Amino acid sequence: MKPIDRRLLLAIVVIGLATIVWLALTMGLITSTLAPEQRALITEQLAPRLALIGLTWGMGLVLIAATLRWLFRRYASAPARLLEQTRVLLAADQAAPMQHQGTQETQELAQVVFQLASQRDQLRHEMASQVAQASLGIQQEKDRLAALMAELTQSVVVCNLDGRILLYNNRARLQFRTLSNVPALAGGAELVGIGRSIYAVFDRALVAHAIDSIQQRLLRGAANPSAQFVTSTTAGQLLKVQMAPVRTSNTDDANNALSGFVLMLDNVTRAFEEEKRRDQMLHTLTQGCRASLAGMKTALATLEASELTGEPRSRQRQILHDEMNSMAQRITDLDKQASHSQSTRWPLEEMLGADMLLVAQQRIQKHCQRTVSLEQLDDSLWLRVDSYSLIQALVYLSARLVDEFDVRFLRLRLFSENGVAKLDLIWTDQVMSTETVMIWQMDSMQMGAESTRLSVRDVVERHGGELIFARERVRHEAFFRFALPQVNVQDLPETATLGHSNSRPEYYDFDLFQSTDQTSALDDRRLSELAYTVFDTETTGLNPSEGDEIIQIGATRCVNGKLLRQESFEQLVNPGRLIPAATIPIHGITQEMVRGQPRITEVLPAFHRFASDTVLVAHNAAFDMKFLQLQEAATDLKFDQPVLDTLLLSAVVHPAQESHRLEAIAERFNITVLGRHTALGDALVTAEVWLRLIPLLQAMGIHTLRQAREAAQSTYYARLKY
Repeated sequence: MKPIDRRLLLAIVVIGLATIVWLALTMGLITSTLAPEQRALITEQLAPRLALIGLTWGMGLVLIAATLRWLFRRYASAPARLLEQTRVLLAADQAAPMQHQGTQETQELAQVVFQLASQRDQLRHEMASQVAQASLGIQQEKDRLAALMAELTQSVVVCNLDGRILLYNNRARLQFRTLSNVPALAGGAELVGIGRSIYAVFDRALVAHAIDSIQQRLLRGAANPSAQFVTSTTAGQLLKVQMAPVRTSNTDDANNALSGFVLMLDNVTRAFEEEKRRDQMLHTLTQGCRASLAGMKTALATLEASELTGEPRSRQRQILHDEMNSMAQRITDLDKQASHSQSTRWPLEEMLGADMLLVAQQRIQKHCQRTVSLEQLDDSLWLRVDSYSLIQALVYLSARLVDEFDVRFLRLRLFSENGVAKLDLIWTDQVMSTETVMIWQMDSMQMGAESTRLSVRDVVERHGGELIFARERVRHEAFFRFALPQVNVQDLPETATLGHSNSRPEYYDFDLFQSTDQTSALDDRRLSELAYTVFDTETTGLNPSEGDEIIQIGATRCVNGKLLRQESFEQLVNPGRLIPAATIPIHGITQEMVRGQPRITEVLPAFHRFASDTVLVAHNAAFDMKFLQLQEAATDLKFDQPVLDTLLLSAVVHPAQESHRLEAIAERFNITVLGRHTALGDALVTAEVWLRLIPLLQAMGIHTLRQAREAAQSTYYARLKY
């Protein structure tokens, strides 16, 4: 029930007090003119009638209050309701007839407002038609891009520099379902989405390294630099990832040229396993041939012990010797090929050596807090390397030198000798045993909080190179030398083919490129900048503290002021108890429908991942949040992100309205309600309502999340508890 307006209550109290004072004054004036005997007689006669007088006064006051309430609603509240309906029209995309009840004047004013809004809609329609006509070419380009993305057999994801996903194709969505060792519920909706962080799938350090590599190449004037790396997922699969930059147009500053990046993903797990099986086969073949060779040697020994003499004996011996030598050579060649295949299975990329050393210099200085200088740097030397693991090895060796020998200064040197690239990590000579060097090479690399299963020896073998430890006694220096594969300049693509095309279509016009996670605290972020998960639950009843359970969760996402209907979460839940028959007509979920469905302890982690890094929004959120909070102990999860309630915020925006039920708000905003009392259907309606509330809140000066939460908590409805 809508609370009575305080102004009306104050008016009734004032009138009641005024009538009491008036009666008291009247009686005082009358009695003051009478003789004492007459006053006593009147008092004696009025005493029995005081109750009747009080009742008459009370009934009169009630009649006055009812009259005031009618007058207040007709003349005082009507303009306020008209103002709220007018604000809705201003924020709406399409004007709807105003069902206004007030005075004749306000009703006529409502009709005039509606006519003006209709004229505005007509002008908007004409302008939109002109813009659509002018933008037809751009839309065709976007449609081509969408068709291309849909048909690509490779997974493609576009991100801004914070790692927020701006665009992805369906292939990527399908592939992301296989990247987690947690079963994907609700169609895998919790794993990928617009505005979600790519770091939920990829290691942040690995992506940052690839971005650093691209930026170094941009600084050197490369036209279209790219980077690639291989990573393993939590499900044990291998992904080959190629990264290309998205650059800000019309800028000459290479430091600010990057606005995001494109990731092209390829699951190479199967290819890797096939190569592993092939290597195993070669290894088995090698071992078998060696066994055969041993048998041949035994036969030769027997032949030598037999009675054959002369030319026949010499001929047989020569045949056996030739065959053994031939088999031995084949086995040696086969073994070399298998070893080479195993060490070069990880893809190596062509990279300018100077770029890699610049990144290595920055990483070592940051991690070890030591000065690192570059010397004898060959600017024209190209390498074929896995730059991420190689720089890891350099940082790891530097860290051990600093930690165990307190080395003060380090130097990096790169040069070519006899067609082999030689990369040296140099320091002032310290006493170091060969045994220490071997231990450093064989141990798994660990640098502070970062660790990897790879050793320095693994990195060297991956490159098909060699690691040497040596001293220059005259200079009192020592160094680790990586001998690495070198790339001939003739093998590189022609520079002309890497140039920009002046007719490149502008595909990257996404507003999210402008957002950054570091701008301000979440509470001080503007409502229009935040990402939202709008959700609803269907339950067995209305008493979460008395055993009622969730039977369905539905959610959708709002990012950058847009409702992403394609990114939805909908999952039935087995409540582990009977669904009351009285509630089935409301939500339409029967006992048969939830049989075999996962329990809430399985569904809630998936929903928690879907809602991560977002603000939660619900209608009458206290009810839904109570059900979630009661499951925190069982699931070891906590929904600690901010929560907004459209019921409370509707009361903030429209305090004069009679009802703030979801259907009533949707009707005011001219929102079509589909799937009411299904979790996803209600979530979609709530999301539409929320997007229309944002500009109305902004018009009231409520711009940030903090302001919206404080305004919601000040309403009458915020006192409701579950």
